[in-house]
Amino acid sequence: MKLRPSEERGKDDKGWLQSSHSFSFESYYDPDYLNFRSLRVLNENRVKPGKGFGLISHKDMEIITYVLEGVLEYNDSLGNSTVIRPGEIQKITAGTGLAHRAYNLSHQVPVHYLQAWITPNQIGLEPGFDQKIFSSASKWGQWCLMGSSNGREGSVRIYQDVDLYATLLDENEALTFETFPGRHYWLQVISGRFLVQETPLHVGDGAALSDEESIEVHCLESGELLLFDMA
Repeated sequence: MKLRPSEERGKDDKGWLQSSHSFSFESYYDPDYLNFRSLRVLNENRVKPGKGFGLISHKDMEIITYVLEGVLEYNDSLGNSTVIRPGEIQKITAGTGLAHRAYNLSHQVPVHYLQAWITPNQIGLEPGFDQKIFSSASKWGQWCLMGSSNGREGSVRIYQDVDLYATLLDENEALTFETFPGRHYWLQVISGRFLVQETPLHVGDGAALSDEESIEVHCLESGELLLFDMA
């Protein structure tokens, strides 16, 4: 297991946007953290009230947005117009090309969200959009599948051999994730404190795991974890 402490992530402060980068992104470059398997980008963003991104174009990337606090307004060149609230996950397939913009819908409260970019299993896909909500009850004390390569169990479909899970745990609760040979895992702490394989992880910490027989999670302070299960 290799730790990625929160304070060691790349930092970017544009005034209206504060970001922490687990992997190299834009002006932040770290040759030791270019990606982990197909997980190319993992950014934690905070956008000030009434601010946001203008029109941005992407190609050949699966982009997942998971809102933690606040409300994010989204529009794209496919004609999709929506808002993303806490508990909702959005996935766009940039494919042959997609332009989109995102704004903090509130003029009083910041929006806090996580964004992951996953390299797809093929180039030139038709651009697409999907968004689904997962209740706190569906995550409490268990692994909730939010994204998968085949869209099973009501998850959003990701064009890559990746499963994305979330869990909410209370203090002193424990949970095991059964692993498989040849799979690789990235854990990201959204909130709370945990022991993962007996190693402490705090808010914003990440961990890369390979060749583990199982992943043992013990909650020290109530919070949420994301887990990427990858080829």
